[in-house]
Amino acid sequence: MEFTDLNEQEIGRRESLAKLRELGIEPYPAAEYKINATAQQIKEGYDPEKNNFPEVVIAGRMMSRRIMGAASFIELQDSTGRIQVYVKRDEICPGEDKTLYNTVFKKLLDIGDVIGIEGFAFITQTGQLSIHAKNLTVLSKSLRVLPIVKEKEGEVYDAFSDPELRYRMRYVDLIVNPQVKETFVKRAKIIATMREYFNENGCLEVETPILQSIPGGATARPFITHHNTLDIPLYLRIANELYLKRLIVGGFNGVYEFAKDFRNEGMDRTHNPEFTCMEIYVAYKDYKWMMAFVETMLEKIALTINGKTKFDVWGNEIEFKAPYRKLPMLEAIKEYAGVDVAGMDETALRKVCADLNVPVSKEMGVGKLIDAIFGEYCEKNLIQPTFITDYPVEMSPLTKRHRENPALTERFELFVNGKELANAYSELNDPIDQLERFNEQARLKNAGDDEAMYIDMDFVRALEYGMPPTSGLGMGIDRLTMMMTGATTIQDVLFFPQMRPQVTKTTQNESQE
Repeated sequence: MEFTDLNEQEIGRRESLAKLRELGIEPYPAAEYKINATAQQIKEGYDPEKNNFPEVVIAGRMMSRRIMGAASFIELQDSTGRIQVYVKRDEICPGEDKTLYNTVFKKLLDIGDVIGIEGFAFITQTGQLSIHAKNLTVLSKSLRVLPIVKEKEGEVYDAFSDPELRYRMRYVDLIVNPQVKETFVKRAKIIATMREYFNENGCLEVETPILQSIPGGATARPFITHHNTLDIPLYLRIANELYLKRLIVGGFNGVYEFAKDFRNEGMDRTHNPEFTCMEIYVAYKDYKWMMAFVETMLEKIALTINGKTKFDVWGNEIEFKAPYRKLPMLEAIKEYAGVDVAGMDETALRKVCADLNVPVSKEMGVGKLIDAIFGEYCEKNLIQPTFITDYPVEMSPLTKRHRENPALTERFELFVNGKELANAYSELNDPIDQLERFNEQARLKNAGDDEAMYIDMDFVRALEYGMPPTSGLGMGIDRLTMMMTGATTIQDVLFFPQMRPQVTKTTQNESQE
């Protein structure tokens, strides 16, 4: 960045940086700063009668400053919150040299600088808990101006609220909107709760490849890359299902993974091309067992995150306490679209879609046509947690056929508030049937469906060694976090959501060249 590209305040901060060094003060010291307390610990634990924080060492960002001659007040923000600090000239400069206060503190430090404070906790005359500073250390000079939020007479000014800026500069968002942290703390608790639940049920956390020679386990458009040494194309995984089931073949009774998956598809408030999905596979279980497993898990998560099982999600009161409604897919279409599509071929389904004004395309087969009707007429009505079960076989190439109706599969999707939250099967373990399903997917791909699955012959070979009856589940962590926290966009539960690159002077010059 050219010095001339900076605004007046940024130039001033760089000049202050240089002056600090001239005074022999390193603005970015390398030595450890040994903190022994946080703002939250002091607020929750201080007792003036016990005087129990007599030697506090705390560090954080200076968010405000009120200079009152030889004494000042600052607001210090650390990872746990904010606390007031009282800075008195003769306390931090006990000798004749008052440079640290008169020059460094008053003139060369700025809002946003990271500083360390040594002192003791006390209550001011106005009754506010504060830290009385005995020493002040510069830990990191901020060269950019923070968009400090101001409030006057109930009105908020200069709020850092523009979504695009917040997502692009999450680091600034977290500084000036500290409440944003709570969503990500809850996200971590959701994952920790799930991990504890799975481990208690005897499952093992594993890792599987992100770069794959065949993108399998879901119907989606993959990202393609190239391995230079092997000189082959590779794909970022769209799902980790087929590798996890290989581990079930290998003898594990239960495996799970919190996986980063990638799908080269559209972006909206509930979809990001990079997302986190949890998949779990348990041997000797079926999809009916998995429904009860999921109900218990979600109830546990709701209690952990919100302290109750019923709470508002996007304007609707959702009850996560088990049991949940179970509704076969074709029955759902009959209930909400008013048509019985059971046994219909592609021609008949296209006519139904035309009659119902459901948009379709020429490469869509039976499965996607049924899914289109379901998506248009049913999903929006599934507000309370509902297991949609028994999908047509054309929609589920990795699922065991239904034990009572071979035209259907033993599959469920869990819908909450009109959105899919989980997908689960009694896993297909018949290698001959699996190869036939893969061949049908290949036919759809040749017909123009670029989301259809590839044939994975190594996975077929694995099944030929024998996979026990198995139930599997996939659940989107991003969407689950949205529901448990009330976030309305997926970008609000991702630290760094995908954004279109910013156009800068540098990128403009490069494009011109």
